Amino acid sequence: MRPDERIGGLVQSLSEHLVKNVEEHRLEGARRDFLQCGFTTLPFLAPDRVKSAIADEIENLVAEHGVRRAISFRETGHTPRHMRNVRHQEISDHGSVIPEVYSSPDLLRTLGTIAGEPVLLCPYEPERYVITELERSGDTHGWHWDDYSFALVWVVDCPPAEHGGFVQCVPRTYWNKQDPQVHRQFLRQPIHSFELRPGDLYLMRTDTTLHRVYPLSRGRRLIINMGYASHADLHKQISHETMDGLWRGSREEQAGQTV
Repeated sequence: MRPDERIGGLVQSLSEHLVKNVEEHRLEGARRDFLQCGFTTLPFLAPDRVKSAIADEIENLVAEHGVRRAISFRETGHTPRHMRNVRHQEISDHGSVIPEVYSSPDLLRTLGTIAGEPVLLCPYEPERYVITELERSGDTHGWHWDDYSFALVWVVDCPPAEHGGFVQCVPRTYWNKQDPQVHRQFLRQPIHSFELRPGDLYLMRTDTTLHRVYPLSRGRRLIINMGYASHADLHKQISHETMDGLWRGSREEQAGQTV
């Protein structure tokens, strides 16, 4: 089987699964959770065949193109990012399954049903998909918001909650890049925490949900974040300080930087 035939088959398998196997009551439950907490787990969203292909590609990409980073951002109150990443550019250049799955019309339609509004391809390509690996004790993706409205995260590896790596979020919060007041958000809204397992997917409302990955103490957390936009995002003036800052430099050059 040629590579393009294999990829086409995987995308078709995803589409058939979404149309035939994802039951309406599961989508309704996910939508309730999403509207309440800005977060919902979706382990049923993709068949095992597609999850396995995504996981294999992520493992290969992070082994060949992962870059270790340690950085913080003024725009999120100097919260830390200690991780290994693969950028959109390397994924697009060397991946095949991920770009096709990201833009699947049936996936977008299903995400829109859960979100309660159209879910669109992100107009800013560096935020379309990013691989993140937490691999050392203390690694974390610190408290932050995203520039665009939605993130679909595929979990390849994640330790039990007692070793960190779980998601925490504060819904119905708003990002003032000039004065983020991250800690004050915790006084206004409760923090929700969610344990994840390998093979899980989750959808988050990332522009109005302050969120982080709890620092790792053991094990590994490996994911791909697929970022999507709302119609409102297309009409907002969006700057990209944190994303652009995250990608500045190469290999170990990011260590210890503050942006």
